[in-house]
Amino acid sequence: MQWLSHLQALEGAAVNTIEAYRRDVARYLKFLATHRGGAEGIASVSRTAHADLRAWMAYERSRNLSPRSLARALSAVKSFTAWAADRSGTDATTVLSARGPKHRRKLPRPLSEDAAATMLDEIGADAHEDWIAARDTAIATLLYGLGLRISEALSLTAADHPLPETLRITGKGGKTRPVPVIPAAAEAVAAYVARCPYDLTPGDPLFRGARGGPVNPRLIQSAMERARLRLGLPATATPHALRHSFATHLLAAGGDLRAIQELLGHASLSTTQAYTSVDAARLMEVYEKAHPRA
Repeated sequence: MQWLSHLQALEGAAVNTIEAYRRDVARYLKFLATHRGGAEGIASVSRTAHADLRAWMAYERSRNLSPRSLARALSAVKSFTAWAADRSGTDATTVLSARGPKHRRKLPRPLSEDAAATMLDEIGADAHEDWIAARDTAIATLLYGLGLRISEALSLTAADHPLPETLRITGKGGKTRPVPVIPAAAEAVAAYVARCPYDLTPGDPLFRGARGGPVNPRLIQSAMERARLRLGLPATATPHALRHSFATHLLAAGGDLRAIQELLGHASLSTTQAYTSVDAARLMEVYEKAHPRA
């Protein structure tokens, strides 16, 4: 679709977003074709009536699509419709003004500060080789200490070592952001590099698997899973939880919400604001323990 190329080239949408939107709009167009008795051009699609849109959403709900997924599908349909209306000169107000289903955003599940620190100590405890233990510790430290996504940590190359005072990280949608490097992260990466048995040539991945290839994210997920079982932590103690912990602990220490948004690479401040809810929820939990109801 030309629309997908537009999303990727001009709006910088991530690959996963592009694929999800492609599926959503393909199902929408297939539904309209069946509902109206035949495929139609983009001008007709952009003039979809309220009744047609309600019928489509009812159909999606009948497939047990969650409110969150339906909201995303409607967002994809709106994006496609706006693009189609722009090219056909039609009025797409009906579709663009449609309201999606209400859904409760899941709150991030961070670790406590003590649990996060213990996880960094434990993640490499059962590794078969010292350099692999150092590798897993370094990656976990980047997630918690810098707030990186696991994909961002694993995208670092040998040219990034030694870590500078500020890293340029390319995140979702190809957007680049500066991330300050804390000494603990630089030291953890240096400890790994000193033990790594492979030549780290600039341009090659910084973090290597046991056979010298790039590290599969699943290896880090498995290492954390084993560590959380040893530590008695919940199943939510995942690599991404370390990123959540970074943001939550920074906010609790008085960090500025806008600055945290920039550090995390969130496109919207509303995404970062979820951490204020987490902080409030944790405060209420402490309060209720200190002042139990009669």
